[in-house]
Amino acid sequence: MNQIPAKPRGPLNVSRRKFLLGGAATLAVASTGTGLTLATFLPTRVARAQQAGVDVAAFLELLPDGTAVFQSPFIEGGQGIYSAMAQIVGEELDLDPARFIVQAAPSGDPFGVMGGMRITGGSSSVRSSYQVMRQLGASARAMLIEAAAQEWDVDASELTTEPGLIIHAASGREIAYGDLAAAAMDLPVPTEVALKDPAQFRWIRQPLARLDVRDKSTGRANFSIDFQVEDMLTAAVQHAPRLGLVPASITNQSEIEQMRGVHSVHMLAGAVAVVADKFWQARRAVEACEVEWEPGEAGVSMPEDFSSQAFRATLADEPGPGTEVEAEGDALAALEAAETVIEAAYDAPYLAHAQLEPPSATARFNEDGTLDVWLPNQAPEMFQAAIATQAGIEPENVRIHSQMLGGFFGRHFLYGAANPFRQAIALAQAIGRPVKVLWTREEEFLRDALRPMGYARFRGAVDENGPVALSIEVVGEGAASRWFGSPPDQDGGAHEGLTAKPYAIADRRVGHVVVKTPAEIGFWRSVGHSMHDYFYESFLDEMAQAAGLDPFEMRMNLLSESERHRNLLAAVGDLSGGWQPGPYTADDGTTRARGVAMASPFGSEVATIAEVSVLNDSVQVHQIWVAIDPGQIVNPAVIEAQVQSAVALGVSQTLVEELVYENGQPTARNFGPYQILRPSQMPQVHVKIIESGAPMGGIGEPGVPGVPPAIVNAVATLTGQRIRSLPLSKHSFS
Repeated sequence: MNQIPAKPRGPLNVSRRKFLLGGAATLAVASTGTGLTLATFLPTRVARAQQAGVDVAAFLELLPDGTAVFQSPFIEGGQGIYSAMAQIVGEELDLDPARFIVQAAPSGDPFGVMGGMRITGGSSSVRSSYQVMRQLGASARAMLIEAAAQEWDVDASELTTEPGLIIHAASGREIAYGDLAAAAMDLPVPTEVALKDPAQFRWIRQPLARLDVRDKSTGRANFSIDFQVEDMLTAAVQHAPRLGLVPASITNQSEIEQMRGVHSVHMLAGAVAVVADKFWQARRAVEACEVEWEPGEAGVSMPEDFSSQAFRATLADEPGPGTEVEAEGDALAALEAAETVIEAAYDAPYLAHAQLEPPSATARFNEDGTLDVWLPNQAPEMFQAAIATQAGIEPENVRIHSQMLGGFFGRHFLYGAANPFRQAIALAQAIGRPVKVLWTREEEFLRDALRPMGYARFRGAVDENGPVALSIEVVGEGAASRWFGSPPDQDGGAHEGLTAKPYAIADRRVGHVVVKTPAEIGFWRSVGHSMHDYFYESFLDEMAQAAGLDPFEMRMNLLSESERHRNLLAAVGDLSGGWQPGPYTADDGTTRARGVAMASPFGSEVATIAEVSVLNDSVQVHQIWVAIDPGQIVNPAVIEAQVQSAVALGVSQTLVEELVYENGQPTARNFGPYQILRPSQMPQVHVKIIESGAPMGGIGEPGVPGVPPAIVNAVATLTGQRIRSLPLSKHSFS
C-alpha cells in the first residue's frame, strides 16, 4: 500500500448535534414491559379509506406505567404529525397526549390507513385518518373499561374515565390504565364504539406542545444520516454530470484503492462509489476519482445542450389548446365576442427541494435471507416493493425502517435515480457487509427530483364589472404523469391552482398541453399550486386593472355565491388592519403597497395579503397576513407554525429560488449559487385560523400558494411592473 501523507489539520468542525447534547437536560426514559397491545382492524366507514371498504389497522401499546407507545402510519418531518396522532388518539382514549411515545410504523399492510396504502404527503395525513384514529382511541378506552368492570365485578356502564384512570364513582375506586393493560390485552376489540361529542373535547383544538421539539432542540433526535449498524461501512458517490451517462472507467482506480480507509471502489448506474471506514475517507477518495463517462443504454437521458432558457422557449412555442381539464360555458366564443381582451404568459422555474438533511440510506442483508433498509421516505410500501425487486427477494423479506425526516417537501418519494437506496443495496450485495450511502450536498443538488418548470398562457375578457371569460393553456408535465402514468386531465400537479377556483366567471376553460421535460421531476411543497396560483391570481389582478376595478373588491364580487370564501377574504382584510388599495407611506417613511391572492389547495382555503417596498432595486416583503380555513382543526399552534413555514418557502421561491440548467447540468450544486431566503428577508407573518366546519382540509402545504401572487400583485401596485416570470431577483425595479 502506498504511504499516504497525513492531511494538514483543518478547523475543528463542532457539530450542531454535539453542541446541543452538551447543553441538553436529561430526558425521562419511559419504562418498558409487558402491556396492552392493540393490533386493531377497524372498519373504515367515514374516511376515504373507509369508503373504499378497506379495513384499517393501527398499533397501540399501553405500558404498565401508563405510557402509550403509538406506531404512526405517517412519518414525522417537522410537520407535527406525531403530536397530532397522539392528540387525536389520546382524546378518545382519555390519556394525556404528552404521555405518548410515537414511532414510525414499519412497512406492511396493517398500516395502510389510506384505502390500503399510505403516504406522508399531500397534506393528507390527519385528514385521511382522523376518524380512524379517534375510533382506535375509543376502542382502547372501551377495552380498559371492560377490564376494570371484570376486575371489580360491576357493570361497565357504571364506569367513567379521567386521563389515565378508570373511575367507579359509586364505590370511590379508581385504577390506572397501566394496571389494567395485561387484562385488557386478552379482551376482544369492540366492533362499534361511541365517539366523543366534539363539544367535550379536552385536547383536540388546543395548542398543545409538540412531542418532537425537545429531542430536536437538544440534539437527541436521530435521523437517517445518524444511523449506525454493526460492521457497517460508509460510501460516498460521484454522480455522472448528466442524467443518462454511466461510468466507462476510473483511470486512477488503483491509486484510489490505496487511500487511507478505503475498502473498495465501484462503478454503479450513473455513478461511481467509494466504500470506506468513514464518510470523510470515502468522500475524499470519490472526489479524487478520475472518471470517464459514456452514454448509457436506458433510462432518463439529459441532452448535452439542454438549458432552462431553451426549454422555456420550447414550452412557449408549443401550440394549444391541449386536453380540456375544466370547462364552464363557452370561453372561446365569449372571448371572440368581447370588446376588451387581454393576454399574458407566465412561467416559473425548476426548484430544488433544498432540504436541510442530505439523503442517505443504509442496507444490510441478513443470513436468513431478509434485508433491512434504513432510509428517509414518505411511502414505505412503495420503497419496499422497489427494494424487493432490485434485491431479488420477496417484499415480505424486506424491512423498511422509516427515519425521521430532516425536511422533505415531497423530496422523499420514489424517484428514479434521485434516491440513494439503490446504491446502498448494490454496494451491500457487492461487499457482503452493511453499507450506508450518504450524498454530499453537491451530489444531492445534482440528483434531486425538481419541481417542474411551469408555463401557462392566459386570455381574459372583461367588462366594467370584471372578468366575463377566461381561457388558460398550461404547458408542461406533472410529477403524477411521470411517476404514476396519470393522463393529462388527471395529472393534478400539472394544472391544480388553475382549476377549481371559486370565482364566478361564467365562461372559462383550462387545457393542458403536454410537453415532457428531460429533467428528473418530483413533488414540491404544495405541488402545482406552488406556481399555478401565482399565474392565476396575478392574471386576475391584470383583469382587474383592465376593468378599472380594485383587485380586492373585484374578488369579493366574484365570490358573491360563496359565503365561505367571502368570509375568508374579509378575514384577511381585517387581519391586515383593512385593505389598502394603492401605494401608501408607512410609519418608517417607506412607500409600500399591498397585494392580495386566494387559493384552494389540499381541501383548505386561504387568503393572503402581502406588503412590500423596493429598496436598492430589491423587493422587500415586510408583512404577510394569511387567513386559513381548514374546515376543522386539531392543533391551532401546529397550524400557525405550518403557515409560518409555508410563507417562508413561498417568499423564498418568489424572491430568489431557481435551479438553472446549462449544457445539460444544473449550474448550482449548493446553497451558495442556489439562493434561499435569508433570515433578514423573512417578513412578519400574521395568521388567522377559521374553523368553518367544512370537511377537514390539509395544513402543511396550503400556506404556500397565496404568497407569490400576493407579493407580485403588491409589486405591480407599487412599481407598475407586472412580473410574469419568477424569481423577482432576476428583474430590475430601478
